[in-house]
Amino acid sequence: MKKHRVDGLLEVCYAKEVEKRAVRQYKDRPARTEERIRYVLNVHYNGDAIHQARRMLGWRLFVTNAPKETLDFSEAVKVYRGSAHIEHNFARLKGRPLGIRPFYVQREDHAKGLGRLMSLALRVLTLIEYVVRENLQGDEEALAGLYAGNPKRKTERPTTERLLKAFKGLALTLVELSDQTIRHVTPLSDLQRRILKLVGLSTSSYEDLTLPGDPIPL
Repeated sequence: MKKHRVDGLLEVCYAKEVEKRAVRQYKDRPARTEERIRYVLNVHYNGDAIHQARRMLGWRLFVTNAPKETLDFSEAVKVYRGSAHIEHNFARLKGRPLGIRPFYVQREDHAKGLGRLMSLALRVLTLIEYVVRENLQGDEEALAGLYAGNPKRKTERPTTERLLKAFKGLALTLVELSDQTIRHVTPLSDLQRRILKLVGLSTSSYEDLTLPGDPIPL
């Protein structure tokens, strides 16, 4: 009753019934009395308690300090129902790939600056995810190739972490010669090109790294 949270809603009582049966002697078996025990369970419903519990089902308390002119009741409910996404983002901030903890700094301004930098990175992760999902929904398609071991599996709601993981292994190689520097980048796959398009970036932002220009900071 405690496991299913019906304690107080049901009144349960049981009685033990013993049925005795005499068995006559048979060959080398002596006469004896056998007992058969059974339990009778009676359940009575507590109507008033059940009615009160039903009244409380589905109720939720909303508290906000926002004025009604800024946030009415229906909007407050929508904001609350979206809180799971906010909590998910906080989990991102504390875990990979950001990992805001621990702070290996001693000065308060450094800790404040690092926190702001991580919050900006979190916004970038969230924005990329939103843009890709919106574009996939607009094109009415799903993205395949993000799941290791199951390349045909498709998703309409990829996470930024999986999108970034798809670019693992890319490399920029610099060959320094006496009169020139040769640059080479790993060719982009079809999946990587598709992701860049969904984000709204041109492949030239990556491929142009091979063009001669200003020195690349190492």
